[in-house]
Amino acid sequence: MAASLPLPPLPRSPSSAAARVLIVDDSVVARAVMARLIDASAQFTVVGAVANAGAALKFLRSAEVDFILLDIEMPGVDGLTALPDLIAAGQGAKILIVSSSADEGGAAAVQALALGAAETLVKPGASGMSGRFATALVEKLERLCEAPAAIVPTRASGLRSARNVTASLEPLCGRGAADQGRSVAAGDAYDIVAIGASTGGIHALSQLLRELPATFQLPILITQHLPASFMPYFAAQLTVLSGRPCDVATDRLRIRPGRLFIAPGDAHMTCVRLSDGGAAIRLRQGVVSSGCLPSVDPMLGSVAQVFGARALAIMLSGMGRDGAEGARQVHDAGGSVVAQDQTTSVVWGMPGAVVSSGVAAAILPPRRSGGSSRRSVVHDGRVSVARAEHADHGPVILTGPGGLPGDDRRADRAAGSADGAADRGLSLLAPRYSAQAAVA
Repeated sequence: MAASLPLPPLPRSPSSAAARVLIVDDSVVARAVMARLIDASAQFTVVGAVANAGAALKFLRSAEVDFILLDIEMPGVDGLTALPDLIAAGQGAKILIVSSSADEGGAAAVQALALGAAETLVKPGASGMSGRFATALVEKLERLCEAPAAIVPTRASGLRSARNVTASLEPLCGRGAADQGRSVAAGDAYDIVAIGASTGGIHALSQLLRELPATFQLPILITQHLPASFMPYFAAQLTVLSGRPCDVATDRLRIRPGRLFIAPGDAHMTCVRLSDGGAAIRLRQGVVSSGCLPSVDPMLGSVAQVFGARALAIMLSGMGRDGAEGARQVHDAGGSVVAQDQTTSVVWGMPGAVVSSGVAAAILPPRRSGGSSRRSVVHDGRVSVARAEHADHGPVILTGPGGLPGDDRRADRAAGSADGAADRGLSLLAPRYSAQAAVA
């Protein structure tokens, strides 16, 4: 087994401006080349380079890092097996899978993202570890350093300008939803859920879908920024995670209850109303303001038009601002918008943009206060949302059963808890399905 480079695990220096990187790769050549490429950037510094997962865990017991570059194929414990423990030990470090096994669209790449990796990059042979690979490596690290959107207090437009939305929370095992406010949608029900995600979103999406009860029958539309080659395996994985069928969207596909629909990697997924009262998917091409393909904005915009106040939009981790415009349309149509919180987001670009625009009804799953029990936005199959009495109330921060607060998450990870890694996603149980307004 190759020896680790003699880089001591120095504690984090508060004055250090460069992001700290740990390399985990059994190839001494790969470690040396990647260390040289990274150190050439003033934005990053390699503080450790080790040959296996065990050495990485030992390193992380005495040092903190911002990024971990992780190979998959290693002797002993492979990278995918070690990933949950490394997430826990990393105490918030973002993990970039750099492996020859992480080919685009492959099972290993999607599995790594679902387990909590922030990004993947195919590692070439020793002779190819320069030029294009060097540029891609540094660019991915730079993108993962994207600063979150500044949160500027805003007043919502229309009816909500006088009453911002806050949530009425009850313990998951409590005695009924609070009754002090009106529901956000008639009948305390939605007819569709639309989810947007990008970098870091697959892991959060996996955790969210695992929490859906078997009785949940709302159709779910998902736009995740992934190339088209990823989609067949991604759909198969979501089927297993959610326990319900998942389709890669095709044009004119009818939207049916109890199914997931994911945007293909080469078209925007939108929906239209059918003459019989149902709804169907339409795929569209063309440039959108975010520059993304597929883009979250067209999906949310069409959902707002078709479902209005009975639409629930969820924005998960991702860089950029894609989805902010569509979320505004959902909000203005009377629907509800939920954003992932900054602590659990790999990149708080997309959800941060939604929060800063003032349209988020809730931010999930942020903190617990004191020793109170974890709370859910859902009780007894319904989402209970009340309107605040004052316009300057911000969006409510909710705690889901799958979320840990920042301080507790750091403590759990420092203790090496793999559960802390699994808990980074959202836990949003479903609202009650409305049969009367269902898409047949």
